[in-house]
Amino acid sequence: MIRVVVADDHAIVRAGLRALLDAAGDVTVVAEAADGRAAVEAVERLRPDVLLLDLSMPGLNGVEALRRVREGAPRTRVLVLSMHAAPEYVRPALRAGALGYLVKGAGLDDLLAALRAVAAGRRFLGPEAERVAARAGADESDDLDRLTPREREVLQLVAEGRTNREIASALGLSPKTVDAHRTRVMQKLDLHDAQALTRYALRRGLISGE
Repeated sequence: MIRVVVADDHAIVRAGLRALLDAAGDVTVVAEAADGRAAVEAVERLRPDVLLLDLSMPGLNGVEALRRVREGAPRTRVLVLSMHAAPEYVRPALRAGALGYLVKGAGLDDLLAALRAVAAGRRFLGPEAERVAARAGADESDDLDRLTPREREVLQLVAEGRTNREIASALGLSPKTVDAHRTRVMQKLDLHDAQALTRYALRRGLISGE
């Protein structure tokens, strides 16, 4: 039996995926998560075979959650299920360690094939992700890689419109420390105000434009 954690910020999507997967016969959904942090906690607690992961989630986006899962629970394979097929979504996910990438709208047969492949340790890319991967250069760099994990987290929360005090409370930091992280993010990315940070985060898929 393939044990799966489903992570998506839309409750109706999670419910639909659970119903479809539980009916497959060889797949069981052991937990659901509505944001990236909850996904990481569920994986570390339950050690599923596969994390089925959306990328656009509040608080901690899918790519950052993916990095933490690969570090903290390396035996859990990650299959991204996203509405986005653009390179700025696909490439960071693959770089972070996703073994599979499928675009929402794929058929149930494709989803089950991807889950079974990833659970067995085989890479599975949908046609859209395959085209992006084929074009990616082996030495391609990413300016997000210049940020520390904490700086990426602060970047997302700033882009979501949180104040320094709110971010400090969420992350267990002082407002002064949050401000220092925010300043370093702006310097490293050559961005000069919160609006520019938000536009950057939208473009990179760290937050959703919905």
